[in-house]
Amino acid sequence: MKKYFWIPVLSATCFCISCNGGPSSGPSEMAKQNLDKVHEITKSFTSKDFNKLGDYILADAIDHAGDHGDVKGLDSIKAEFVKWSATADEKVDIIKEVADDEYVMSWTHNKGKYKIAGEGFKVGDTFNLQAVEVARFKDGKVAEHWTMMPPGDVMRMMNKTTAEPTMPADSMKMKKKQ
Repeated sequence: MKKYFWIPVLSATCFCISCNGGPSSGPSEMAKQNLDKVHEITKSFTSKDFNKLGDYILADAIDHAGDHGDVKGLDSIKAEFVKWSATADEKVDIIKEVADDEYVMSWTHNKGKYKIAGEGFKVGDTFNLQAVEVARFKDGKVAEHWTMMPPGDVMRMMNKTTAEPTMPADSMKMKKKQ
């Protein structure tokens, strides 16, 4: 009797595993729409056409990635986009993205060249960095946005330091016991 106990247990386990949804059917229709909206916002930096931002961003949205803190409201966000696009030509490639019905997260590779001098950069200086962009959606539009970047990239943008370690290389190596 005991040896037959495992047959129903194994059968029930296989049944439960098979009912676990099987292969993923991909993102929901809303997640796909959210991705499309983020793609359109990203394309606006290349085209320099920000007229349709209201189709993708709420009027009272907050961009937590402003140069000097939160940027509140569609008009202010649009003004920041226009200001940035006048500063540099930029190309954005998406490395990986993840979306659900509320959030889109994009790992991006941003590269470009400054068109005007300022904040420690000269005309013609280039940039080449990566970032993770997070957009939260509400009512089918972006309600909030964050950007996370590697600290070395942030420091170079702030023109405070380079990507080199602040400690001499010798002090970073483990010393052999003598």
